[in-house]
Amino acid sequence: MERRTFLASLVTLAAHGSLAANALQQPQTGGERAVKIEKLKDNLFLLRGGGGNTAVFVTSTGAVVIDTKNPGWGRPIIDAVKTITDKPVTRIINTHTHADHVSGNVEFPASVDVVAHDNARAGMDKMAPVTGMPATVGMPNIFKENGGRGLPKRSFKDRLTIGTGADQIDLYYFGRGHTDGDAWVVFPALRMMHAGDIFSGKGVPLLDANNGGSGVEIGSSLAKAAAGIRGIDAIITAHGGVLTMPDLEEYVRFNDEFLATVRNAKRAGRTIDEVVASWTMPEKYVGYGAAQPARVRSNVEVVYKELQ
Repeated sequence: MERRTFLASLVTLAAHGSLAANALQQPQTGGERAVKIEKLKDNLFLLRGGGGNTAVFVTSTGAVVIDTKNPGWGRPIIDAVKTITDKPVTRIINTHTHADHVSGNVEFPASVDVVAHDNARAGMDKMAPVTGMPATVGMPNIFKENGGRGLPKRSFKDRLTIGTGADQIDLYYFGRGHTDGDAWVVFPALRMMHAGDIFSGKGVPLLDANNGGSGVEIGSSLAKAAAGIRGIDAIITAHGGVLTMPDLEEYVRFNDEFLATVRNAKRAGRTIDEVVASWTMPEKYVGYGAAQPARVRSNVEVVYKELQ
């Protein structure tokens, strides 16, 4: 009964939060930094606002925070966690390198264990510009500005398990997509996971080639995750709603079809301008929203370059 009720609630969440969202949000400045807290399970919470979706997983020994939003949002996350549990934050897991997911790290105590994929760790050292985003957005090197505070203390290559039993977290890496360091964060006891920006929500993804992202490989990486991670009822996306494994499987098809369209166009000698002008969101992908021409152009450019 509990599981059926939970799944029914996911339908409502998805209906309100599955529209296409930017895979990288511009930093919010001015005004109050308010975090909206959504309870997903007794010990799993979703924190919205200020960048990518943050998850808080309360274990027997402390709170684990997944992604820490834009600069200046670390303290609001810490304050929000205090309303959820009296346990301290003991660990941060970053799903990838982008500023709207990692910048709050620097506001947490230096004793907090920070974990990310090997490539994300390297990317956080550089904080390189993001393909497909306006140059005015930039990627502030907040870690350099703070003497390396908040950088990962641990990283992994393919898989890492942290904790046991009800506290267990499984980290997976299945290949390049949004970046070259996209981690999937799984809470097996809860049958849930946080996908980060490799599944940011329903819509055209952001392919950050400058940070290792790939339009040729993203479909394969998503498919490996869909096949390799079992026992999941719900997926926290980076900027959209709480979705399901069938939604992820649909997203695999969407990215595969986009790649096939662009590959065929290149083989036919069509220009990037022609591809962008002719491509529209297929009607069968309900809830994906209208395609942003600038995003489509950037992704077509990425794929064309990869196919050279």
